[in-house]
Amino acid sequence: MENGTVLSMRNISKYFPGVKALQNVDFNLRRGEIHALMGENGAGKSTLIKVITGVYPKDAGQIFIDGYEGEVSIRSPQEAQNHGISTVYQEITLCPNLTVAENMFIGRGEYKTVNWKEMDKKAGALLDNLGIPARPKQQLGSCSLAVQQMVAIARAVDTECKVLILDEPTSSLDDKEVAMLFKLMRDLKARGVGIIFVTHFLEQVYEVCDRITVLRNGELVGEYEIENLPQVELVAKMMGKELEGLSDLKAGERPANTGTPVYEAAGLSSSDARPFDFRIAKGEVNGFTGLLGSGRSESVRAIFGADRVTGGEVKVNGKSVKINKPFDAMKQGIGYLPEDRKRDGIIADLSVRDNIILALQVMKGFFKPLSAAEKEKFADEYIKALGIKTASADTLIKSLSGGNQQKVILARWLLTHPSYLILDEPTRGIDIGTKTEIQRLVLKLAEEGVSVTFISSEIEEMLRTCSRLIVMRDRNIVGELNGSELTQEHVMRTIAGGVE
Repeated sequence: MENGTVLSMRNISKYFPGVKALQNVDFNLRRGEIHALMGENGAGKSTLIKVITGVYPKDAGQIFIDGYEGEVSIRSPQEAQNHGISTVYQEITLCPNLTVAENMFIGRGEYKTVNWKEMDKKAGALLDNLGIPARPKQQLGSCSLAVQQMVAIARAVDTECKVLILDEPTSSLDDKEVAMLFKLMRDLKARGVGIIFVTHFLEQVYEVCDRITVLRNGELVGEYEIENLPQVELVAKMMGKELEGLSDLKAGERPANTGTPVYEAAGLSSSDARPFDFRIAKGEVNGFTGLLGSGRSESVRAIFGADRVTGGEVKVNGKSVKINKPFDAMKQGIGYLPEDRKRDGIIADLSVRDNIILALQVMKGFFKPLSAAEKEKFADEYIKALGIKTASADTLIKSLSGGNQQKVILARWLLTHPSYLILDEPTRGIDIGTKTEIQRLVLKLAEEGVSVTFISSEIEEMLRTCSRLIVMRDRNIVGELNGSELTQEHVMRTIAGGVE
């Protein structure tokens, strides 16, 4: 183990049935550094963190920790804690109804018999020492999210913490709260704590981190000093694309449609989306692109009213409308295929037929049920039209492959004859043949006058399908590309902020 390295992981592998989650991954954390762990969805970041913290046993490889002779074995979160490894997760797991001090020491062996005065005194000293603006007797729920995160960090570093893992700690914080958290992180860094920072916000990585490790598809791409890896190269490494030659790839010949918008929004915002402007014309295919966590899914959920709308003006076909919930959007001819089909799309214990007719039945009202003949007709029509592979319309949808489940959800919305269709990751996790079918269907719908917003993590897919791309970074729209700008290089440079 190198001098100054507090954690060293060598050739770490982790397998699940049919999946190589990690394959011979190395990771090295120095004492007193902030180290970003980066990668797109499915890159292996979460699995590596779970191996470090003892949630998952490693299947191969070695782990070394400063202060311990030879290789260490971490078989549980408690063992990780004993080795000086602490984790603060994105979702705060403290108790808002308890005081700050109670949250800092709950579950600690030395406080099984509580000396309240001593506990508050120790909590106060730790809060002051770390510069955390909270009082020991203050109820945690009265604190801002940033302060709650900082209390969770204080709890984590109160023990002999050598390694602090921060998993998306800034996802729910505003700019001032992020600045508070970064101040605490820099203070801990100065005290010699090694910090692993997992985030999707590129700007934050370059503001606070010293080094970056990039994973992709469960394998190590590389470990880099922050000053030696420009943002655009980081984006390329995360996406698995090199910049050389990308400018030769041309987008389709479809011009961006500048006609009268079918849907337009000004200053639209929701509980999860920052204010943004957006428009789409009849028969246009546009898309939101950006890294995972950039705000692309949150934006389309705001359009559909799937999250609580907090502001903005919306027009459909030139008329002002209110869309505060999905049913409002459906009445305006808008359909939405969600990013997580299993959680938000299919109803697993219903048949293929019932899943197909669901949206139409909701729009008609449950006091005007479709007849058995209508259900049969509609289901058979769309099973045939979309080539859904199922034994029968009575088959439970959970028995179908992912690609066929996706086709059923598409059928559900096509049956309502939408004028505007939002497809969030419609081809994720399905075979290449079905992907191609869905892309062709999108272009066919556009030719028939349906407007489509298409989101995919695969840039090539976006370029083949969309005539205009709205580029997002850190929950803000940072660019709009069309025509000759529709190349992978332009997309990646825009995501990275135009940094050379």
